[in-house]
Amino acid sequence: MASEKVKVKKAHRKQDPVDIVMSVVTYIVYTFFAFVCVYPFYYIFINTISSNDLSGRGKITFWPKEIHFTNYINVSHIPSLMDAFKVSLSRTVVGTILTVFASAFLGYMFSRETMWMRKIWYRLVIATMYFNAGIIPFFITMKNIGLYNSFWVYILPTVVSPFYIVLCKTFVESVPKELTDAAELDGAGTIRTFTSVIIPVIKPILATVAIFTAVAQWNSFQDTLLLVSEPKLFTLQFTLYQYINQASSLKALVNSTGNAASLAASLAHAATATSIRMTVTIVVVAPILLVYPIFQRYFVKGIMIGAVKG
Repeated sequence: MASEKVKVKKAHRKQDPVDIVMSVVTYIVYTFFAFVCVYPFYYIFINTISSNDLSGRGKITFWPKEIHFTNYINVSHIPSLMDAFKVSLSRTVVGTILTVFASAFLGYMFSRETMWMRKIWYRLVIATMYFNAGIIPFFITMKNIGLYNSFWVYILPTVVSPFYIVLCKTFVESVPKELTDAAELDGAGTIRTFTSVIIPVIKPILATVAIFTAVAQWNSFQDTLLLVSEPKLFTLQFTLYQYINQASSLKALVNSTGNAASLAASLAHAATATSIRMTVTIVVVAPILLVYPIFQRYFVKGIMIGAVKG
């Protein structure tokens, strides 16, 4: 038996030279693409903690120099920053929860043959993926229904998303029909079946939709620009965008003022426009990047559902 095990191990160790070459090439290619994806974030980060002068002159490439965290302190001093952060966090949490629930429930209902006029309603929802009235009609509609300058303008227009509904419907259809039939035989209604049977088995697609929705809500900018004029409802992205413009104006002022030396001396510890832009990028991107590790184990399974039929 021992000799047979040794032979099996040796057989496993032997690899075709072509396979070895392909493995090496694959590792090299994927390492290169990983570097291409990661390096921009690394480059921005090391520029935010390096000397602003060196960063502005493009001297920071691979390693930080004269490390400091003044840029993050300057960004934290932005007026109403915490209020804007709360608005962005609230719209992300509330919007994600409602969108995930609506997508899952409608996906489940559209998969039930007993739903009244199921095909017609489903086609009407799908049609909205291809037809859009445009920005002006959207603005007029939001203002007429009272969502202008309202927190709910961030939430309600995106609760029903056709793409997410299609994903959820496809996933629900892959669930064995015997599960729902057994629940109905035990007397469970539509809501009970959905909450007790469907939701526990479709967690991968729920996590996928949650990631997509959270990223979209966190990064959303145009709705604030078009539909909100109250400073207390400004999102983090919009507030930081305004500060970027202020930093650019300050930089232009330093360069165009005749007494630039004294003004620059008084602003010796102030961040430059370039450092502010990079710091803002890290501040905006970092929170949403933390979401991915939490849902990573569900993400691949959820997004790939329906790719293989059989």
